[in-house]
Amino acid sequence: MARLAYQVAQESAQVTADVVEVLEFPYLAERYHVHGVPKTIINETVSLEGAVPEPRFIDALLRAVHGG
Repeated sequence: MARLAYQVAQESAQVTADVVEVLEFPYLAERYHVHGVPKTIINETVSLEGAVPEPRFIDALLRAVHGG
């Protein structure tokens, strides 16, 4: 998921990606209710848990951007 997020960020100047190790930042794990990894949070509004196929990631990204 990290690689996919970084690829999208590399392709678009409107996208940034950060990867966080939740064991090093437990307050973020608590804040974002991380119960499994990977967990992807997009614009604080859409989240994906686990490794998901690229089309599902892109759909979630578009949903977060367009507020759907």
